[in-house]
Parts: sequence; structure tokens; C-alpha cells
Amino acid sequence: KPQLVASNDRFCRFLEEYCPVVTETYYPTIWCWEGRVQTLLRPFITSRPQVQYRNELIKTADGGQISLDWFDNNDSLYYPDASTRPTVLLLPGLTGTSKESYILHMIHQSETLGYRCVVFNNRGIAGEELLTPRTYCAANTEDLEAVIHHVHSLHPSAPFMAAGVSMGGMLLLNYLGKTGRDTPLMAAAIFSAGWNVFESVESLEKPLNWLLFNYYLTTCLQSSISRHRQMLEKLFDMDLVMKARTVREFDKQFTSVMFGYRTIDDYYEDASPCRKLKSVGIPVLCLNSVDDVFSPGHAIPVEAAKQNANVALVLTSCGGHIGFLEGIWPRKCTYMDRVFKQFVQAIFEHGNKFFSM
Repeated sequence: KPQLVASNDRFCRFLEEYCPVVTETYYPTIWCWEGRVQTLLRPFITSRPQVQYRNELIKTADGGQISLDWFDNNDSLYYPDASTRPTVLLLPGLTGTSKESYILHMIHQSETLGYRCVVFNNRGIAGEELLTPRTYCAANTEDLEAVIHHVHSLHPSAPFMAAGVSMGGMLLLNYLGKTGRDTPLMAAAIFSAGWNVFESVESLEKPLNWLLFNYYLTTCLQSSISRHRQMLEKLFDMDLVMKARTVREFDKQFTSVMFGYRTIDDYYEDASPCRKLKSVGIPVLCLNSVDDVFSPGHAIPVEAAKQNANVALVLTSCGGHIGFLEGIWPRKCTYMDRVFKQFVQAIFEHGNKFFSM
């Protein structure tokens, strides 16, 4: 059974009644239960539901642009009026886009419930051009604030919440820690967030984890910026950036410099959501597996979560990083997908009962 950590009894009762999956036993796929195996296999095993997006490019205050992919769900039977159709903002992981299988599954789950989705693609990652020499990081929430304001202004009468995965979850938590209750979001769901970046990079630098994950992730980061080399060379020694062999080296040469941090430690401290958890002002459900090498179990801020009545943690013993595979042949639906579907539905359909408790 997952461990449910929440200091707020009414939040617990609300979850037990309307999101019962968080109290049910999670049975990981028996032939790939180990965390690293789950992490590696999920992208290859899970299906990729067909989703037709409508792309929108929005301008930013510094002259840049952000690519949003909309799933409008105009055929929604439950919410035929687009002005009041519930909207879910989805934030992918570090180098992820709207094409990731876990994002497609979230949209598929939302479609069956009649909701609209919009995917926030980080700058320069989804095929659009970089108009300024700036990308993104887990600590800087300016682009996310712009996107939330934009989406809310388009549909001010629609119930609105967000879900973030991995770095997307970290960014969303850092935004919520900064804004408190001053946000149009009703609630948020966070999956496989790295709570303490120092602990995350240390775990990823262990020899086997470096071989399986760190080196590949570093090459993905380098690949995502190499397309914009001409723009970025105005500010960076790109040859040096391309020599990085770990995420830490990449962040030291590129990310921390781009966002004006004096040292990489300053950046990692600012990027760690565990330091902002006490300021979160809306209901947030966070799912982590304690065998996630990207977010080690000992670094999950259980005590800090107990200090904030708006926060609930769901901790499984297995599941890896964005894995949570279950069943003999786990192609369709993961435990994470079921948590997402039930929590989003609980907030949109029964949230008034929770907020009036």
C-alpha cells in the first residue's frame, strides 16, 4: 500500500472518498518491479494514444516565444460549453514535450472526462525557434506565470488546474511556493518531482546510474540546444557546454550561467522545491516512488509536507521515475495515470465539497 502523508484530516477524507486509488495496494509489474527497470522500460512499453493538437505561439515580455499545444476537446459531451470546460495545464519533464507518452496518456484520461488540456512546452524544445538567447530551468517561473495568466485570460470562467511531471513538477511546485494562494489554479498534481536537486544529481552520478541515465540525459540536453547554437553562441562557449558529461557539468556551464546564478550551488538551492513547500497555498497531491534514482526516497520532504495542510504526499515502495507500471503487460494505464485521473476528477467534480469543508 502507498504511504499517504497529509496533516489535514479533511484532505485525507476527501482523497479517500474521491481519489481512492491513493489508498489501494499498488502491484508493480512483477517482471520489471525494480525502479531503474521501470524507468527504462516505460517509454518503450506504454502505448501512445493519438492526440490532435492545436499549436499556439505566445510572445514573452523579453521578446521570446513559448509553444503551447492545445487539446480543445470540442466534442466533450459533459462540457459542451467551451467557456466553462475544465482545463488542465500539463508540464512535461526536463527535455520532454507534448509528444511524451505520459503526457498523451494524461490527455487521453482527460478526454474521457470531458476536459480540455494545454501542454506547456519549454522554450526552444518543441520545434519552435529561439528568438532570444534564453531557454528554461527548474527555478525560473516567469514563463510558467505568463502561460498560466494567458490560459486563464482566455477561459476565465473555466475551472483550472495543473499537473507537472519530473522537472515540470519541480517548476510547478516552485511557482506555487512563490505565489501561495495568489494563483488562478484550483489545485495541482505532481509526479516524480526531484525534491532536492543536490540529492538528485548525487544519486545520478553513482556509476550505474550515470551509465543508465545521466550520460543519456546530458546528451538530450545538449541536443535540445544544439539546434539553437547560432543564437546561444552570443552568450555561451558552446564548445565547452557540449563537452559536459553529466547534468551537473551542463548546469554549471550553461543553465546556472544563463539565469544569473553566482554558483551552481546557488542555482540548485533555488531549484529545490523542498525549500518552498511551506508556502504552497492550494491543494497539491504529489506522487513519488521511494526507489526513484532521480528523486531518492530519503530526500522526499515528509516532515515539511506534514507542516502544510495543503500538501498530500503519496509514496510507493516501487515505481521508479515516471514508471508506476502495473499488470502483466502494462501497455495501457499505469498507477500514475489512475492517480492523475481520479485526482483531477475529484477536484473538478467534487472540489466544492473540499473547499467548503
